[in-house]
Amino acid sequence: MIFPIIMIMVCAALGGGAFLFISLSDKKKKQAAAADGQQKTANEFVNVKDIKGRYLYTRDQLVLCYLKISPISIDLFSKSEKQQLVKQLTASMSGVQHPFKFLAVSRPVDITPLISELSAALATSDPKQKELLKQEILEMTTFALSGEVVERQFYIVLWEKADEGAEKELLVKAKDFAGDFDDCGIGCEILEQQDIVRLCNLINNPSYMHLEDTDFTPSIPILGGGVVF
Repeated sequence: MIFPIIMIMVCAALGGGAFLFISLSDKKKKQAAAADGQQKTANEFVNVKDIKGRYLYTRDQLVLCYLKISPISIDLFSKSEKQQLVKQLTASMSGVQHPFKFLAVSRPVDITPLISELSAALATSDPKQKELLKQEILEMTTFALSGEVVERQFYIVLWEKADEGAEKELLVKAKDFAGDFDDCGIGCEILEQQDIVRLCNLINNPSYMHLEDTDFTPSIPILGGGVVF
């Protein structure tokens, strides 16, 4: 009877030791991963090496260029007008033989121009109109800050390997791409440095608030341990 009891105790001790060893190993791995995450800069985390002029450089040796497509409303188009627009755009872009990425981003609606117009109207209004305008400004501000109203922005991403002359070749492709949309009556512009920074913030930072006149300065922010956006 003593031998089975001894075997059970030995097995229990071995099992407990194995469990403790595995737990300590997992804890060390997590601590090492957290320490490694604390040393990563934000640029390393999002694979951005640098942004200069019209180009974004990645750490995997790519050069990117961004184009912003102006949205159009086709609600008042007839069926034939819609078909004509599709055919025209298809014909214009039929010569595109290089890969590209289409990007759609939602952001809160910018009501700054509307608020400025209503505020300017306050100076030339009678007391009753002023009261109505103040209520309208308050209502619009509350409506916008609720986050329920968003607008869609559309972008095209082009890229090339970061070799000699890559920027020049990429810019030619971007201008041709923008010209295809312009020929169809759809506005398309190549983003500059500050606009690229805003787009990166809008995509990678959920708490980012879009401000048209926001300035930016170079910095090296450090991410907290294990934070994933």
